[in-house]
Amino acid sequence: MRSRYSAFAVRDEGYLLRTWHPRTRPAGVAFAAGLGWTGLEIEATEAGSAFHARGVVRFRAHFTDGGRAGVLRERSRFEREAGAWVYVDGDIDP
Repeated sequence: MRSRYSAFAVRDEGYLLRTWHPRTRPAGVAFAAGLGWTGLEIEATEAGSAFHARGVVRFRAHFTDGGRAGVLRERSRFEREAGAWVYVDGDIDP
């Protein structure tokens, strides 16, 4: 999760696509102009250890957009694919 957040922060599309599950991976990542990521807080995890095939991460990602601060809250689902954790999808909290 932290590595994907960092990839969003530096706009590393290649890494994001490599760490996205093939079943849900988009053709590309659209980065919003003027959006800057400023911090990540992991709120909770479910499963996701070396003994699990699936896991969930609930997080808050802080950002600025056009000089205004905001927070994205999401519950993300991950699965192991060829031994590596990959992002499947997530639910954004209002």
